[in-house]
Amino acid sequence: MKAVIYARVSSTTDRQNTERQIADLTKYAEYKEMEILKVFEEKVSGAKKNSERPIFVEAINFCKAQKVDMLLVSELSRLGRNAFEVLETVKQLVDEGINLYMQKEQFTLLNEEGKPSMFAPVMIATLSTCAQLERDNIKFRLNSGRQLYIEKGGKLGRKEGSTKSKEEKAEEYKQVIKELKRGTSIRKTAKLCDVSVSTVQRVKAEFNL
Repeated sequence: MKAVIYARVSSTTDRQNTERQIADLTKYAEYKEMEILKVFEEKVSGAKKNSERPIFVEAINFCKAQKVDMLLVSELSRLGRNAFEVLETVKQLVDEGINLYMQKEQFTLLNEEGKPSMFAPVMIATLSTCAQLERDNIKFRLNSGRQLYIEKGGKLGRKEGSTKSKEEKAEEYKQVIKELKRGTSIRKTAKLCDVSVSTVQRVKAEFNL
């Protein structure tokens, strides 16, 4: 059985990493005697649209092209926190006959006959809606806290002079820019330049590469 691991964290800094997700899912794959064809890692908010998550899109397309049997994720929210986006992704997987394993929920999308289990649609819809509500609640609390901070005289934003100019960024990431202009993929550029995938994504977007 062929499998792919997709691991994601929301923070683009080194505060979070995907190591634990990958390690746990690898153990599961080995236990189930699955062949892991590829591991996809991404640092991007789950609130982003699929089109704004290039590694995720690459992972789904890889699964389709390689006729992968199983996509492994640590939990359903790794597919996103927008309920409609998650359901759209799940539908793509079902249409392609690709199973989905969610470690946290201990749940697989398809049964032994390759069809969604009886409770799969309800469970997926419920879990994805809960994930979106959780994100909305966090966003509300953060905005409320910022507003209170401002009302008390606080100021938001970076300190003056702490933001790098575009010219400074161009110099710092000149090798990244060079590779992207050559048409090198995001993941390969990250490895060649010894930077994170999220850094390459930011440079690509900022310099319209």
